[in-house]
Amino acid sequence: MAQRIAIVGGGLMGRGVAQVFASKGHPVRIAEPNPETRNQILSRISANLDDLGVDRLALTHIEVVDALAECVADADWVIEAAPENLALKRQIFAEIEQAAPNQAILASNTSVIPVGKIMAQVERKARTLGTHWWNPPYLVPLVEVVRTEATSDAAVAATMALLENLGKAPVEVKKDVPGFIGNRLQHALWREAIALVAEGVCDAQTVDDVVKSSFGARLAVLGPLENADLVGIDLTRSIHSYVFPALDRSTAPSAYLDRLIAEGRLGFKSARGFRDWPLNAQAALQAKVTKHLKACFGASAKE
Repeated sequence: MAQRIAIVGGGLMGRGVAQVFASKGHPVRIAEPNPETRNQILSRISANLDDLGVDRLALTHIEVVDALAECVADADWVIEAAPENLALKRQIFAEIEQAAPNQAILASNTSVIPVGKIMAQVERKARTLGTHWWNPPYLVPLVEVVRTEATSDAAVAATMALLENLGKAPVEVKKDVPGFIGNRLQHALWREAIALVAEGVCDAQTVDDVVKSSFGARLAVLGPLENADLVGIDLTRSIHSYVFPALDRSTAPSAYLDRLIAEGRLGFKSARGFRDWPLNAQAALQAKVTKHLKACFGASAKE
């Protein structure tokens, strides 16, 4: 049964999530206040569909509006996909609660902010939760469904079922911790990677090469705890006794990042970060990532 989906925010994530729902026949409204972004939504989704080699039928299920109230007025599900700003997200959900039906499930696509903080001022908290999609949403299967202390079992079950029917791979996050599961793991790795470069152990390219050419090559089929079981819990503990004392334990962002920022090394946006990124190198890396994800998950995105 088709559900009426409202998405607040028509940027990269918002329009990607809209594409997933629309491709499965759900009517989708997207609210985007910025005219330039709003005017590009359908053309960007169309380009994605063409790249996947599927027809543009999904576009007929998408309506783009500028007003939040109009977007959510008759929604069964509301997904907020605004920038990672707590005050902004709280303001958006205050407006959503006033305009959306009482039975609508309200979800935030935050990637790191605890959902309970975002929903602190929402009155009917049992219907609130997080749905953290990964970029690009129409290719990456995982969605983290984040339960707050107030979220009902019914809201979690309904969300998991809806996402499974989309062909996604939802997982339940049972505690509303910053970063949830995926970003906590990802940024723990990044912290150590940055520390290795900052301490002069190796350069940035070497870090990336080591990850991609060793354990990273098997992560898609061998998770870290599966790997620990494979090599043995006793060996895992022995290794930890040697390596843990030497690992970076910073609880604040690295000063090395501050130095890069001060030098104007912001990554792709300034054409240099840990490494230099001329436009052709940026395009090549983005194309390589997209090609890899399409090879892994493209078939399911077409279904």
